[in-house]
Amino acid sequence: MASGPRVTVSVTANEEAIESEVLDLPLDAHLHTDLSPDADVPIDVYGALAAARGIAELAITDHVDFERGAPAYDYATFEQRERTVREAAERWGPHGVTIRFGVELTYDRSWEGEIRDHLARHHYDFTIGSVHDRVDSPYGARRVAAWVGGRSLAEIVAPSFDEVAAAARSGLFDTIGHIDVVKRYLWPHVTPDQLARAPELYDPILHALVESGTALEVNTSGLRHHVQETYPSAAIVARFRELGGRRVTVGSDAHRAHQFAFSLADGYAYAVAAGFDALTFGRGGRSLAIPDRFVR
Repeated sequence: MASGPRVTVSVTANEEAIESEVLDLPLDAHLHTDLSPDADVPIDVYGALAAARGIAELAITDHVDFERGAPAYDYATFEQRERTVREAAERWGPHGVTIRFGVELTYDRSWEGEIRDHLARHHYDFTIGSVHDRVDSPYGARRVAAWVGGRSLAEIVAPSFDEVAAAARSGLFDTIGHIDVVKRYLWPHVTPDQLARAPELYDPILHALVESGTALEVNTSGLRHHVQETYPSAAIVARFRELGGRRVTVGSDAHRAHQFAFSLADGYAYAVAAGFDALTFGRGGRSLAIPDRFVR
């Protein structure tokens, strides 16, 4: 196979082992390029890493926000994002890497209509709906300690979990991203162990995913954060399956080159342990078999 476009990938000594690992996996379904305000990766860097590490298919899912003042509000146009991805797909396709044009849309019920209108006017290969901090979020670094004080665990997570459940019920998205990323912002005031002891708090989200046919994302970025577990944990992935979940996808949520495909194999392993033998990906719900080596 001919080499791909010339790309320089700079890593530190501590990152070299991560970068050089060959994974041979079918998909990383959550990646951000320098067209997201919080990322700095040119798209061809992902193409080069995928070719080197055996990741056959990528979803570029740059942020789109609908709240004025939010970082990705009008950050890059649809046309700019689509052109960047489609041109990269042409460059890397001959080198064994399929690149899909996706998006991560920040969800809140107050702008659901705007999201619906955006998706009616614009075509994507893959859509992630995610709940992120609003400008006035109680989970902001300066507010979170006061928010946690005196509240029950259910009350603490409700602003986030209620919106995530609504995103799932909306039926607008192929998958819902990092359903409990709020635990990143609650740490260390609320720990993953505390949430693990209250799995029933996840049930409204999981039932909404099942009933709408929306996929659950196993987001491995939590394994590089203080929480040291995926969003959601392996136990919640298993609970989703028990409640009737049939669709799951896996993504690294990389925002830096060294985060590409980070712990992606763990996400695959958790999906298999829960009883899944395939990922569901794309607007048509295409099935991608999980490699046999993960099957016990």
